[in-house]
Amino acid sequence: MPAFRSFAAQTRHYFERPQQGQPAGPVAGPAIWRGVELRENPRQWRFELTAEHCAELISAIAGVRARQLPMSEVARSDFALPQLASEIQNWRQRIEYGPGFVVVTRLPVEQLSEQDLALAFWGIGHHLGTPGAQNPDQELLGHVRDYHEADSTVRLYRTASNINFHCDAADVVGLLCLQKARTGGQSRIVSSGFLYNECLARAPGAAAQLFTPFKLDGRGESRNGRGYSEIVPCCFADGQLRTFFHSEYFRSVERLDGVTLDEAQRQLLDVYDSVAADPTNYLDMDLRPGDMQFLSNHTIVHARTAYQDDPENPRHLLRLWLSLSED
Repeated sequence: MPAFRSFAAQTRHYFERPQQGQPAGPVAGPAIWRGVELRENPRQWRFELTAEHCAELISAIAGVRARQLPMSEVARSDFALPQLASEIQNWRQRIEYGPGFVVVTRLPVEQLSEQDLALAFWGIGHHLGTPGAQNPDQELLGHVRDYHEADSTVRLYRTASNINFHCDAADVVGLLCLQKARTGGQSRIVSSGFLYNECLARAPGAAAQLFTPFKLDGRGESRNGRGYSEIVPCCFADGQLRTFFHSEYFRSVERLDGVTLDEAQRQLLDVYDSVAADPTNYLDMDLRPGDMQFLSNHTIVHARTAYQDDPENPRHLLRLWLSLSED
């Protein structure tokens, strides 16, 4: 198994989704939920690392350090987790076939350096899937914090601004909290299957747009000369709906010369955003240091609320993108 996938290879894998056409009616399954339901039963999606799990992680880190392996060369076989590996497979089942996400707590941030925490996150990722680069510059582990950049097209994870609901171009996105914000910065998630069902009920004509191409703003990272790519937001096959949605970039593409949204596309984006913004539909998570969140980009859309930093201890998360197949 490779140590990681390139950005292009991971993106191709993510968007190779089977398509049999729009479903005849609403979709069903464990990935279809409302936030108000899951708040009442966190045992479906919340897990804790044990002292034994943490000891395995520390031992695996020590083994990599002894061999002087750079993170980019560390594969699953280099990061043995005899007991934790089976628990990680349980998380994977929840991500692929359950509600679409897990939150794992108690990674020992107080015992490890930032470099060792990054290595622990990378090693856990290898037991969950195959890590991949997150942009054309082949960034393997993203640092989510406010870079104070004066650029209106910068990717919003580099700011303290609100980030609207979206998916990333990987089967799974993981976040590890190193430092939380003084206020705000909640991770907000919604079932994309639930959004589809609501859109189908409220605006059937707009729902059909989900199976036609949308232009996606490249935000300076597009290498095709147009400044955007074309994405079909939803694919449905064998009873499973897989969704890619990016409210901000589907809308901001109009900044490019000659690119406009039609009225049906605008209606769809408005319905999606309004349903997702209903507090009974979304689930908020206030990630704390040592918390890891892993979620499916096929069945979950995620957002982040704006935040204010403590200047002495600014918000800082690590981000990991994963493919679940190993070919």
